[in-house]
Amino acid sequence: MSESGLATALLDAARAMPVWEAVAVTLGVAYLLLAVRESLWCWYAAFVSTGIFLVLYWRVDLPMQSALQVYYLIMAVYGWRQWQRGGAGHAPLPISRWYTRQHLAALAAVLLASAASGALLQHYTDAALPYLDSFTTWGSVLATWMVARKILENWLYWLVIDSVSIYLYLDRALYLTAGLFALYLVIVLFGYRRWLLHYQATSG
Repeated sequence: MSESGLATALLDAARAMPVWEAVAVTLGVAYLLLAVRESLWCWYAAFVSTGIFLVLYWRVDLPMQSALQVYYLIMAVYGWRQWQRGGAGHAPLPISRWYTRQHLAALAAVLLASAASGALLQHYTDAALPYLDSFTTWGSVLATWMVARKILENWLYWLVIDSVSIYLYLDRALYLTAGLFALYLVIVLFGYRRWLLHYQATSG
């Protein structure tokens, strides 16, 4: 699709967008901006946005993405609790980092789970792009848990996941959601820089 064609599709999608989808998109952006600032309010925005997206993805035959929203609902509650008093002595949770071996184990688990669920979806369902759907799902499961635990590198994981998600949503004609994830990529870069500076300032 040409740039002008994509722009037209995005405008058409915006005009036809139901109110509930507009709310989900707005809260999706709010969640990430608030997460960058380490605000507990990000989890409230995440909870409502997630409930709406759960229905949206189910309607366009992305079962793994729809199931992922159930996990997000649970993690919104878990993340709120962890950020509030998940640190030592029930203090606010600080930013931390993972060792290389932890990253390697996490990546191996995501790839194996993606291959397994992708094969099952391809064989037993009519799911669109089953392997990409599975990869973004399992990657998001990991990265969301990392956000809830304030692991610094979560932003780098989201950079990859959101990039793949853009292709997935364009293929499903979810142009506005693809545009949202393109915006996410920009916010993710700022988020990583802000968390890194905060981590360096508090851990030195």
